[in-house]
Amino acid sequence: MKKHQMTRRTFIRASTAAVGSAALGGHFFASAADESAIRKTRSYNPDMEYRRLGATGLWISAVCLGGHWKRLKVPGHNLPDVFIPKEAADIEALRRNRSDVLTRCLEVGINYVDACTEAEVTVYGQALKGRRDKMYMGFDMWPACPREAKYCKAEELLRLLENGMMAAGIDYVDVWRLVASVPGEHSPADEEEFIKAFDKAKKDGKARFTGVSSHGRGWLKRLAETYPQHFQVLLFPYTTDTKELPEDSLFDAVRKHDIGTFGIKPFAGGSLFAGAKDDRDCMARARLTIRYILSNPAITAPIPGLASVEEVDNMAAAVKEGRNLDRAELKELGRINQRMWAQLPESYQWLRDWEYV
Repeated sequence: MKKHQMTRRTFIRASTAAVGSAALGGHFFASAADESAIRKTRSYNPDMEYRRLGATGLWISAVCLGGHWKRLKVPGHNLPDVFIPKEAADIEALRRNRSDVLTRCLEVGINYVDACTEAEVTVYGQALKGRRDKMYMGFDMWPACPREAKYCKAEELLRLLENGMMAAGIDYVDVWRLVASVPGEHSPADEEEFIKAFDKAKKDGKARFTGVSSHGRGWLKRLAETYPQHFQVLLFPYTTDTKELPEDSLFDAVRKHDIGTFGIKPFAGGSLFAGAKDDRDCMARARLTIRYILSNPAITAPIPGLASVEEVDNMAAAVKEGRNLDRAELKELGRINQRMWAQLPESYQWLRDWEYV
């Protein structure tokens, strides 16, 4: 079978087998013996579902907080998507918003935040001040990251790690996850440098676990198969139209080697909301997306960027809803996907490579 040729029957059979395998293996769903550990996880809430982040042993909320604050609007302020604005008033508005969102996350049991940029590391570190023990944190320092060759050296990576901890005001990071090159692959020489940096950071107690965010499915699969003790957590795209390959799937390696996974771009960079009637429609689409993604037990959690307290509550509600979509919901999902792909901007065309994983 060719890489992207699948019949509906083949896809359903492959997906069913995957769910059964994960459930029997016990790596991705909690057993009775796990309940004590789950109750001890950070910001535990009995209304939230928690999933094991692979061999790290961390119990992570089924939806987490992504670092980006896209679509963020604060009355009276003009806030950019990713970078901290220069005006002091805007900075304070942004900090208040992020602190409010993070507070609500803790209240509903969301216990992991992923910061991808230097600005995000700074803002979320400040928001976590005095409550670092309430939330797990992962980060990298884009644009200073392995997308530039000079940052593929161990000593440079360790320097960036120090800078990130200083910016966040923390003395360790739970998941140090690098941002890989745009094509999503690196040379064996780069991999050796990454591992050297990982080992040093762990030895010094500055990073508990390590991994990478990448747009390269084949490269991630090789990392999981070759260096599972170093690349313990993988971040990669997973949208409302992502499906598992029946053969040669990344998830085969994820299950076999007990890798923790976070799904990035769950809303396709905002394209999921193209043509939405209103905010209520957007909220419904977001919940449908999360339900669909969580139907794959090998995904620890999607990490959407959440712009408001209301969006946090919407994600918590999605976790509590059923995972089996009915015929009407599947039809709606198909309609949304069709429009999502049609409205996908040029800068996000690479997401098409993640329709089959």
